[in-house]
Amino acid sequence: MNKYDSLRDYLQDNSNIDIYIVATFINTYIQQNWKVAFDQNQDQLLNAYRQAGDKAYGTYLNLLFLSINKELKEAGIQSDTRLPGNLNISREWGNTEDYTDQERWMWSTLTSNKENKQIGTIVTKVYHDHTQLRVPQPPQVFAILESSQEDIVEALSKMSNHFKQSREFQVEYADYMKNNRS
Repeated sequence: MNKYDSLRDYLQDNSNIDIYIVATFINTYIQQNWKVAFDQNQDQLLNAYRQAGDKAYGTYLNLLFLSINKELKEAGIQSDTRLPGNLNISREWGNTEDYTDQERWMWSTLTSNKENKQIGTIVTKVYHDHTQLRVPQPPQVFAILESSQEDIVEALSKMSNHFKQSREFQVEYADYMKNNRS
């Protein structure tokens, strides 16, 4: 990655661990690797998509974020849930006519082991298609200082009306299952 080989090196050039610096590092990594991770694992991802549909995007994100999660650990940063975040509390919206342009926001709160305090939250935007295995653009991350669930949801709701109007995945999925049992 450019001048730095690791997140730890990146952070050493800065006086303290800052959530915005971490987000910049992650975005740089994603920009350099999102397409490679998809292309190099396309057979595995297509097989996962044929067997389980949209769960293939979870496989893709696990592959893409594997190195990032290792970098966080080596830099002394702990996440409350592995990046890109907890699917159950994520929110999704997008094109409801043909479902080809969807956006999901997931997040993880980070804690500095050195300072033993929460430094903020990394929010990941994931773009995807429900009609075929396709990632139309790279995931993007941004940082917010909020770290409690309630404060995170409030901050993201202020940033995006789509987010505010969407329901948590676990709620959306429970309703979907309930309606399809009938």
